[in-house]
Amino acid sequence: PHAGPVDSKNEAAMSELVPEPRQKPVVPMKPMGINTSLLGYIGIDTIIEQMRKKTMKTGFDFNIMVVGQSGLGKSTLVNTLFKSQVSRKSSGWNREEKIPKTVEIKAIGHVIEEGGVKMKLTVIDTPGFGDQINNENCWEPIEKYINEQYEKFLKEEVNIARKKRIPDTRVHCCLYFISPTGHSLRPLDLEFMKHLSKVVNIIPVIAKADTMTLEEKTEFKQRVRKELEVNGIEFYPQKEFDEDLEDKTENDKIRQESMPFAVVGSDKEYQVNGKRVLGRKTPWGIIEVENLNHCEFALLRDFVIRTHLQDLKEVTHNIHYETYRAKRLNDNGGLPPMTVETEENHESNL
Repeated sequence: PHAGPVDSKNEAAMSELVPEPRQKPVVPMKPMGINTSLLGYIGIDTIIEQMRKKTMKTGFDFNIMVVGQSGLGKSTLVNTLFKSQVSRKSSGWNREEKIPKTVEIKAIGHVIEEGGVKMKLTVIDTPGFGDQINNENCWEPIEKYINEQYEKFLKEEVNIARKKRIPDTRVHCCLYFISPTGHSLRPLDLEFMKHLSKVVNIIPVIAKADTMTLEEKTEFKQRVRKELEVNGIEFYPQKEFDEDLEDKTENDKIRQESMPFAVVGSDKEYQVNGKRVLGRKTPWGIIEVENLNHCEFALLRDFVIRTHLQDLKEVTHNIHYETYRAKRLNDNGGLPPMTVETEENHESNL
């Protein structure tokens, strides 16, 4: 049998099977493959189906955090994303009652099932960020929460008798809501994203985009992009983690054209031309949330759920968590962090 290049599909599958903790992506070498056509069918391709079955049984975790001022529609947007009452409303308030303001960081978990796939979704709602008169260091509790989840995971991982499947509470994605002022970002927005883009995947979102005209929206998006660039803020998908040319091309397009997504959320349904749609009713018509001519909600949903959900999880694990873990073990002289029990055992052994 003569050696020939492996086709790119198999190559992608193979590289997926061996996730390596990476700091900086390297250009992968092309593995040499053996042409099996002479030997007949082996059945290596069934591994994808085997993995699918396993994943279907266990389900998977996805944790999404929403940050921004009160009244920007954070809860509503998350409910719209997952087409169900997954944010605070679901904890027993009527639609008529006013949604109480979030006062502390709250994580609400749900299991959502679709097409036999189970997802344990956790929505982490943060207090109205930047609502106070003095907003100095108000990102600290949020940063603390994110790091606490890494710490929890690390403690489980370094246990001698560790669980086969560690419960994952790490924040995979942080939707940062920008106020639709049409001017520039607040110093607070820049400060927050500067601090947190190092520890979590930040996706900037312009909220309540129906308050701006199309021209204002286009201009504001460009201005926000420029300001993020000038301030050296890397939002997700980060340039340096694009693995190959295909990823880079796709992500460049998203970074330069779509982001930050200008969105409108709504959990109310209306009839439009005989079809039920999610929308907002105004005196001059209905703004359809999923209609791309009206707003970019569908782009955000496809991005977060349909194309990049697995990648968000991988970047969290291989980059953000890995960075936290390395720093933590370094500070500790390369030893796993001492927990109370291990200290007690250590003393009794002495």
